[in-house]
Amino acid sequence: MTVLGQQAAQTLGITSVDTGGAPARVLIGGQWFTVAGILNPLPLAPEIDRSALIGFPVAAALLGYDGHPSRIYVRTDVNATAQVAALLGPTADPEETPGGAAVSQPSAALTARLAVAQAGTALFLGLGAVALLVGGIGIANVMVIAVLERRSEIGLRRALGAARTHIAAQFLTEAVLLGALGGTVGLLCGTAVTGAMAHVRHWIPLIPPQALWGGLAIAIMTAALAGLYPAVRAARLPPAEALRTT
Repeated sequence: MTVLGQQAAQTLGITSVDTGGAPARVLIGGQWFTVAGILNPLPLAPEIDRSALIGFPVAAALLGYDGHPSRIYVRTDVNATAQVAALLGPTADPEETPGGAAVSQPSAALTARLAVAQAGTALFLGLGAVALLVGGIGIANVMVIAVLERRSEIGLRRALGAARTHIAAQFLTEAVLLGALGGTVGLLCGTAVTGAMAHVRHWIPLIPPQALWGGLAIAIMTAALAGLYPAVRAARLPPAEALRTT
């Protein structure tokens, strides 16, 4: 019998030890083994997730195990990890020179990996914030120029009875449409790049729906904030002054 790691079981397509009434079996070293269980994920020891565990007597009888393990896993209390790591080297193989056995702490590697991932996430969030700021400034500039170039239109509409709220709503709607269009194009480009990268690396592309809708909503909100000042400026423009500049 054997116990499979989580990733090994997923790779072999085994989700349960009982497959339709018959026990699941795997071929290891030319020998068939019945799957007795599947381990829970072990993020601190990913190599176990990719392994198949069997007993010492079976390994010696069928796979040529010589009785000398090449790796030993020890689970310790978090507060005593440093002390245990200092003692493992000399005591793992007393016949060899002290400290001859290499001792590693998977938790330290995991902590470093998480720190790198968090730093990368913060960097991408910062780049996204800068991109939003630049996009907002661009929309604000476009709308300000639109107000200056369409003063006669604004004056004519005001002279025909349009209220300030109508003028403000017009320019604010244009800004929101620009943001929605830009956000949609950005989402399409991001989805295409993600799909292409997943295809090249043989990954399964996973794009949360909330990320799509959230990104579009943030783009629209940024455009609305950027177009607020030009819209207010257009609404406050006196009709007589606007018509005199034609």
